[in-house]
Amino acid sequence: MRELISVELVPLTHREVEITDMKSVKTAFTRHRPDVVINTAAYVRVDDCETEQDKAFSVNALGARNVAVVCQEFGAKLVHISTDYVFGGESEPRTAPYTEFDFPIPPNVYGKSKLAGENLVRHLCSKHFIIRSSGLFGVAGASGKGGNFVETMLRLAKERDELRVVNDQIFSPTYTKDLAEKIAQLIHTEYYGIFHITNKGACSWYEFSKEILNLAGIRTPVIPITSDQYPQKAKRPHFSVLDNYHLRLLEMNDMRPWQEALKDYLKEKGHIK
Repeated sequence: MRELISVELVPLTHREVEITDMKSVKTAFTRHRPDVVINTAAYVRVDDCETEQDKAFSVNALGARNVAVVCQEFGAKLVHISTDYVFGGESEPRTAPYTEFDFPIPPNVYGKSKLAGENLVRHLCSKHFIIRSSGLFGVAGASGKGGNFVETMLRLAKERDELRVVNDQIFSPTYTKDLAEKIAQLIHTEYYGIFHITNKGACSWYEFSKEILNLAGIRTPVIPITSDQYPQKAKRPHFSVLDNYHLRLLEMNDMRPWQEALKDYLKEKGHIK
């Protein structure tokens, strides 16, 4: 996380700490004595969570619990990364962005396991920042997913005559660099609680794909389809736009539009000049 260059940063790999093992977590804490812990570990394969429920809850709930317990024991601040997928399970359609004070109803096992992790963190660690974000894309990619949506669209656009992308799932694309910068601000405060942190604005995956190809100068046609035309194991929210309400109340909501963030990302990756 380059945004934390001013502090001593200890990036632990999965080999170095297993969050589902309390002993492993305590060993890592004893060795490094952190003041702040950023828990980015999660089982994020949304469809696989439906058939691997035990693994989802072991990592996303019990793993989060272990980190929270040890943070409390060592007096460390805990940044716990969560998701917009804790929302979207209501029977009535939603059009207003979710604030941190809305009641979460997850639509799938992944969302349920992440919400369980949130609840354990809230109850077990007093110095917590629970960060919900959405549609993340970053230069490093996601090891658990094998890249990110932007790179997938760019690759498929070069391989196929057309792309078919769902147009009825609305969210807020977010550049991990912008997310990291905001987290770096928050950890120097004592504004503990739940925060929504996304880039400004919202779109469907279809609209996101169109903008990716447009900025990259690729003319492959993008065809809008419904979620029913692209069946997946896990139900996705039709609307999971997050409102950065807590940041706004603290006059800290300077997140830029997702279009600007996407353009910067494409420059950083060398896709455009």
